[in-house]
Amino acid sequence: MIPELGHFLLIIAAMTALLAPAVVFYGIRRGDDFYAGFSRPASLLTALMLTLSTAALVWAFLTDDFSVAYVANHSNTKLAPAYKAAALWGSHEGSMLLWIWLMAVGTAGAGFVRCADRLFTARLQGLMLAVLAGFCAFLLFTSNPFLRNLPMVPPDGRDLNPILQDIGMILHPPVLFMGYAGLALMFAAMCALLLSGRWSKTAIDFTTRLSIVTWGFLTAGNMLGSWWAYNELGWGGWWFWDPVENASFIPWLTTTALMHALIQTRRRGQLRRLTVFLTLVGFALCLLGTFLVRSGAMQSVHAFATDPGRGIALQVLAIVLLVPAAFLYCARIEPVCRTEEAPMNGSDALMTGAVFLLMAAAFAVLFGTLYPLGYEVFAGRTLTVGAPYFNNFFAPMTLIAAALAGAAQLGLRNPVRWAVCAAASVAAGAAVALLPDPRSPVMTGFAVAAAVWLVVTAVSHCLPFPARRMSLAALLAHVGIAVSIAGAVGVEQYESEALVRMGPGLGKPVDDVVFVYTETRFVNNHSYFGQQGVIEVLRLDDESLITTLRPERQTFVANGMQMSAAGIDHGFLRDYYVSMGNKLPDTEWLVRLSIKPLAGWIWGGGAVMILAALIILFTRRRETETAAQELEAPSK
Repeated sequence: MIPELGHFLLIIAAMTALLAPAVVFYGIRRGDDFYAGFSRPASLLTALMLTLSTAALVWAFLTDDFSVAYVANHSNTKLAPAYKAAALWGSHEGSMLLWIWLMAVGTAGAGFVRCADRLFTARLQGLMLAVLAGFCAFLLFTSNPFLRNLPMVPPDGRDLNPILQDIGMILHPPVLFMGYAGLALMFAAMCALLLSGRWSKTAIDFTTRLSIVTWGFLTAGNMLGSWWAYNELGWGGWWFWDPVENASFIPWLTTTALMHALIQTRRRGQLRRLTVFLTLVGFALCLLGTFLVRSGAMQSVHAFATDPGRGIALQVLAIVLLVPAAFLYCARIEPVCRTEEAPMNGSDALMTGAVFLLMAAAFAVLFGTLYPLGYEVFAGRTLTVGAPYFNNFFAPMTLIAAALAGAAQLGLRNPVRWAVCAAASVAAGAAVALLPDPRSPVMTGFAVAAAVWLVVTAVSHCLPFPARRMSLAALLAHVGIAVSIAGAVGVEQYESEALVRMGPGLGKPVDDVVFVYTETRFVNNHSYFGQQGVIEVLRLDDESLITTLRPERQTFVANGMQMSAAGIDHGFLRDYYVSMGNKLPDTEWLVRLSIKPLAGWIWGGGAVMILAALIILFTRRRETETAAQELEAPSK
């Protein structure tokens, strides 16, 4: 009965989200606060219904209710309870339900944000309820997660995909979906601004705070996904320019551009049209990524589904949501942005250039992602766009954008600081490019110079200390990006690896260490069994032990799938990485040995960026509370 209850609650949520916007906008049009205020209880009811519906599906997983088709296809009695709960978002239906639930919670939460313009909140919630109605309809008619297997109930489930049986699977998807929910809320906020017909500081302040939260979640989601791939898949890579990876990376680039555009909008009244446009585009790119992940239009190891019918339904949903928004933008953007803007100075021009370059970088990634699809449609042949394209187009654009963003913080009236920062950046780039002998000296030099430039310009902007908390947070954000750039350069330019045949007693020198295969052990887990290699890493000069790595070749009991679990020793300056391939005759295995300099810096930089987002958000909140108190003081 619980799955039927969850299905019924989902229907109630869909009906509430469908009917409530008509009531809300009727009240707004008539100036009736009672009907306009219906947005808050309707949002709360929708969120409550979706919360209980999601809980019902989680309960079906935890209780091994294999009469539910989605549970039977993505769970097993041997699966650990944490992975049973996380299996909710392990495939298409459940992940869509998770996303809808997060959007509903965000919509309900918007009603509790302190806001002077209650009509803006009503419009925002009314529009988000309409968006939720569309998503709920898609889920109910094409992807119902509560369908039954009756009367043929299997005795056990097919098990969760072994790739997903990792801590990364528990963390990465929900965090990323929180970012997607933020994009939807910003979309609704800007549509509410356009519907009002006038420029609203309330809408911009709300979008600014929400953009910080969204950027933080998108950063965390992409970083966790990269960490998951690095640790779990056994490929030894952290980013593969996979279409689905790109589908989550492009919104991050767009949101980064949006945050910098919002700086110009709030401080100087500039880039208003671009700010509104980027919020609409961000959600559109989110829907595009959803289509790529779930339609089967493009092949990917990350794909949730391969159903063309669902792809058509997603296209219809995107048209229903985006076409009216596009017409609204064209019709209302000029009246809304009619107020005078401050004249643009040198710093403004540099910041604007950084925004447009980030947009160009996002477009370059988007073009490389969609080009194979277009080529197949029009030419009838398949084509793959690999890493060389993305590295050749995307990397230079982002480095130039970083240079412009750093320059904007200096301004054009500080020649001494310009000279010092430029000298430090060029010296660092030249030293790294010339001394360690990287694979591509030119690209390495530019990347290191851009990273150092980001840091030194941000430090210069904060001088003299103590600086404002906002400046320190911006410094942390730029430092985080610089650290991630340094990590990426270290791995891509200085990695050492060898693909060798190894067995007990055999060794292989790599750089200044030697990998020695000592023995093979049998491992038996509740969900898999397999072979574990024990490999010692010794210094080449004195043969002292550095670490012991234990890669595994796993075979899962429920479905017989094989996985390679890498053995990794994480270090501050470099990682030792070993993965086992296929078994060879006798007692030997095909083994990949890698030394990855600065690999941990990629995700360490992400952690610093997330910390910066938290500081900025806290600072904004304190500023908002202080302003509200100052407004309330005279009345008291």
